[in-house]
Amino acid sequence: MTECKQTIGSSVSYTGIGLHSGEISTITFKPAGSEEGIVFIRVDLPHKPEIPADIDHVVDISRGTTIGINGATVGTIEHVLSAIKGLNIDNIRIEINGPEAPVADGSPIVFFNLLKQAGLVPQDSERVYFEIDGPISFSAPEDNVDVVIVPSNELKVTFMIDYKHPYLGTQYTWLPNLDVYEKEFAGARTFCFIKEILQLKEMGLIKGGSLENALVIAEPGISEAELKHLQDVFGYHKEVTVSPEGILNSHPLRYYNEFVRHKVVDLLGDIALLGMPIKGHILAARSGHKTNVELVKKLRQIQKKQELQQLYQKGKNKDVVFDINAIMRIIPHRYPFLLVDKIVEFIPGESLVGIKNVTINEPFFQGHFPGHPIMPGVLIVEGMAQAGGIMLLNQLENPQDHVAYFGSIDNVKFRKPVMPGDTLRYELKVISLKRSLAKMHGETFVDGEKVAEGDFLAMITKRED
Repeated sequence: MTECKQTIGSSVSYTGIGLHSGEISTITFKPAGSEEGIVFIRVDLPHKPEIPADIDHVVDISRGTTIGINGATVGTIEHVLSAIKGLNIDNIRIEINGPEAPVADGSPIVFFNLLKQAGLVPQDSERVYFEIDGPISFSAPEDNVDVVIVPSNELKVTFMIDYKHPYLGTQYTWLPNLDVYEKEFAGARTFCFIKEILQLKEMGLIKGGSLENALVIAEPGISEAELKHLQDVFGYHKEVTVSPEGILNSHPLRYYNEFVRHKVVDLLGDIALLGMPIKGHILAARSGHKTNVELVKKLRQIQKKQELQQLYQKGKNKDVVFDINAIMRIIPHRYPFLLVDKIVEFIPGESLVGIKNVTINEPFFQGHFPGHPIMPGVLIVEGMAQAGGIMLLNQLENPQDHVAYFGSIDNVKFRKPVMPGDTLRYELKVISLKRSLAKMHGETFVDGEKVAEGDFLAMITKRED
């Protein structure tokens, strides 16, 4: 059963203060076309630059999630994206007249209610999901973070935090589907510890932060003097109090485990940066914006590979990224000069592994050398070059209309002769990659032993008929 993408039915706006900048801005949500995705527009800047809300435009994650293009940025967008994700909105235009989204009450509920008020409108375009066949794991030992995504027929999230703090400790929650987002998660507010907020204030940050738009967690046994200092820092006329749950100003919790629920809120906002909805069960332990974004980057690499497979790969072999038929759709080489049989691993923009089975029937063995057949070293280099040429294709709108030429091949070394019956494994790694130019290092192995290597500079040009 197919699903239609959706946008909103009318324009709605909200004005508020930015958490970090302290600037007042107005954010306006507007309907979008069926293929626009989520786009922010800085209407206060010349030419009103449009910034796609996707992982390729993330420029900073030190204080929330910031996206940018050509110097124009929009910061702290995770709660806005979370509300959009919570309503399963695919396409929306978001005009903003400042550098940072309003913090509201520290949760997505204000944006969620506005978008719900605007209404949801189905569009004449089919929704496409990011789906996985097996588990995908991500770990950041330095941050004590582990994330696993396993196949599921819809988006689910299981989340655990463990702060080892007397007022917080270990909390667990799960989101079985987006239907429960409004009631169970949209109101969960951002939180921080009192030491963190004082440090940020001293650094001149969180200029728009207050005890009204975040849950601030006190330390056990906090003194009256410390509370008075905090009152002075925020410029409050009334005294600052501490609730039995350790929350400053005695704000009652909206959920018994509001802190971990807000972590789910942030995660949903960050995975919206993939640019398409996910079918999968995400199990996360102690993840934050930094590791969420790294996870989405990993998913984006897989997504790019899947897009290329759909474009070129007609077979069903999941162990092969591109078979020989797909390769012949990508590069112009043909027998007897096609020296790659299949691509078995491919991380767009990073690395590629190609395979070539060498048989006695290769035409070059007739003269190199009769009675002692050895594969010419220059053809091993050519095979690496052919495999590496595919590396640039994922950047091009119509890759089949282009061809890769090599401008230079340097530092070539041959370690061992290649004989009939050998299987060559070409491993190419990107050194630098621009739109039409790539530097790569290539290595070729037979049975785990390196037989050749070299550095390649490739250029992409339009293919002439």
